[in-house]
Amino acid sequence: MKTVFTSDVQAQCVNHVGLITLNRPKALNALSLAMVRELTHVLLAWQNDPQVYAVVIRGSNKEGPFGAFCAGGDIRYFHQAALAGDTTLEDFFTEEYNLNHLIQNYPKPYVALMDGIVMGGGMGISQGAALRVVTERTQMAMPETHIGLFPDVGGGYFLSRCQGAVGEYLALTGQLLRGGESLSVGLADAFTPAEHLPVLWDGLTQQPFANGEAVLTWLREQTQASTAQAKATAPAWLHAEVDAVFALPTLQDMVHALQGLSDAQGADSWAAHTLSALRHRSPLMLHVTLEQVRRGRHMSLADDLRMERDLVRHCFHTDHLSRRGTSSETVEGIRALAVDKDRQPKWEPAQIEDITPEMVLPFFVSPWPAVAHPLRHLA
Repeated sequence: MKTVFTSDVQAQCVNHVGLITLNRPKALNALSLAMVRELTHVLLAWQNDPQVYAVVIRGSNKEGPFGAFCAGGDIRYFHQAALAGDTTLEDFFTEEYNLNHLIQNYPKPYVALMDGIVMGGGMGISQGAALRVVTERTQMAMPETHIGLFPDVGGGYFLSRCQGAVGEYLALTGQLLRGGESLSVGLADAFTPAEHLPVLWDGLTQQPFANGEAVLTWLREQTQASTAQAKATAPAWLHAEVDAVFALPTLQDMVHALQGLSDAQGADSWAAHTLSALRHRSPLMLHVTLEQVRRGRHMSLADDLRMERDLVRHCFHTDHLSRRGTSSETVEGIRALAVDKDRQPKWEPAQIEDITPEMVLPFFVSPWPAVAHPLRHLA
């Protein structure tokens, strides 16, 4: 299929299967606005094309196909655009969230081969898939609180639907899920050894498929044995203490509980490591994230994406907190992690205990009337 916006997304229909390769390996396939637009263009063209039965998406690394799926949005671009007042930043989030909604509601089977890094925006283009396939190389996370953001691209929707309080835990800590661990929490459906991915890809171009459901059936059959084996081992961190702590009403309650467990169990315990992780995140955005996930649990995807569009607007346009430009938690977090790389963000306020509801709730007030919301058409 001829590219329109960028060659960083390669798409072709072979054997009635729409095959998409993210091809920006030097950036771990981080999504640019052009890539979002190309993906949207391709999926809209294929959704009503009777010659396309199903869609399968993969990433690439510097050596070739697979090895990395998508590291998220291009956070360096976020930083530059925010400081420059570049209005394309608004377009990026509106169009990215539209794409997330399109994938979740796609009328044909959409399959994501999630090999390597799958984070942030990479989750947004995979969690809505009819079949989410991981490998032993998969490194999955929603680490946005590390940069003073929140788990967007529908994170309030799909994380909140993990069992118990696992969604709160993953959203707040950014815990990395390796290999088949994502199967245990409902963020993947199938597992295959990475070395088997080229066999699956080639098979998609050769098997006689009658329809989209036949594509799904074949892929499930090919991954059935390895999936069962991967499901047999649960993540070491997935234990009763996760629910006991992260189901508590407030972040302050969680910190207090973790401190008690850490004191009792020692400096090398899960509680101690978890408490340390939270202490390094933006206190303000931790509170915003907890509120987001708990609201998202009772929302449709469309409503959740509208909420997240409001939130991300407030993250870069912080008039409601008298914080603009570099005083944005998000801009500061990206500076510390990806620009200056000093890993010493200056969060404001600096302590979890210093956050008040009056600081958090304005994030959830939409800056647009309902009739003018950029995602008003989502259903």
